[in-house]
Amino acid sequence: MSDEFDLDGFLRLLVNQCTWLLDVPAAGVFIADHGVLASHDRLLPVLGHDASPLLESFHGGLPVVVPDLAAASRWPEFADDAIVAGFASVHVLPLRRRAATVGALALFGEAAGKADVRLAQAVADIAAVGLLQARALRRSEELTRQLQRALDSRVVIEQAKGVLAERLGMNMGAAFAALRGYARSHNTRVSELALSIVDGKFDTDLLRR
Repeated sequence: MSDEFDLDGFLRLLVNQCTWLLDVPAAGVFIADHGVLASHDRLLPVLGHDASPLLESFHGGLPVVVPDLAAASRWPEFADDAIVAGFASVHVLPLRRRAATVGALALFGEAAGKADVRLAQAVADIAAVGLLQARALRRSEELTRQLQRALDSRVVIEQAKGVLAERLGMNMGAAFAALRGYARSHNTRVSELALSIVDGKFDTDLLRR
């Protein structure tokens, strides 16, 4: 999970390796807030349905096994498109880690029948760990950026208060009150006004009481 982590590349590797490792003709993956990706273009129309075993597996957090798509009555449009694309069965495994489910992995077969999905679920679990680690890393980095922005704004505001206190002969509390009051009355951010004061672009005499 390096800084160069590429989600699309990771998912493409996942579906392509599944076809080889699990000996299936095609695989597809659904990731919440990201969409679908398939090992073959002929799968894309199949994966795009609002009602499908992928979404059922994702929402329920459990495997969904459809040994015969011709008899799948719960998702008729999905089943029809899958059959037209040349598939007769699908096995869907949730991408989960404990209570967190991030998506679902679908393995399509050209013949009807159940398959041993234990290895497939193991692959899905490993992929889920990677995806959740990447998500946690992104959230941590965003939180760090937010905290840094807040700290930078606080520093600039303190600098602006010092400038106002020195130029206008007021204490720091009065300087902040003047800064905040002007920002509110002119519909601008306190941090933006403070930066313009520190940069010398704002006439501080406008803040005299």
